[in-house]
Amino acid sequence: MINYFSKYKFFFYLCNFILIILYLFPGSILGWYLYNDVSLQPQITPDLIISSNHVYAFLILSFVGFFTFKKIEQLKFLSIYLIFLSIILEILHNFIPERSFQFTDLFGNLVGVIVVIIIFYFFKKNENFKN
Repeated sequence: MINYFSKYKFFFYLCNFILIILYLFPGSILGWYLYNDVSLQPQITPDLIISSNHVYAFLILSFVGFFTFKKIEQLKFLSIYLIFLSIILEILHNFIPERSFQFTDLFGNLVGVIVVIIIFYFFKKNENFKN
């Protein structure tokens, strides 16, 4: 029997849940908690061309996902899921009060996911080469 609630899968699902809550909350939960103001968004590092906070969020989620699932079929599905999640969550900002769709945020989401996909592609390729 497959254990769907192993500690790693549970952690991945928990990260998904937290990210979705943070994305869909009207305003900033972290700004509300840290600054007592939902209109302020904490900034980890300065933005360059893309939103650094979004890159970090999707880097973490993607790394957790790729360490959780090992089979190649699961990794393909996970890659597609993470790309669509990053796009859908940013599009939903059009409909949420105190939020707005921004291409810099969308590109930050996608960069976070694609960097991890590329790293794991080379990791898997190198792993297969050694065997």
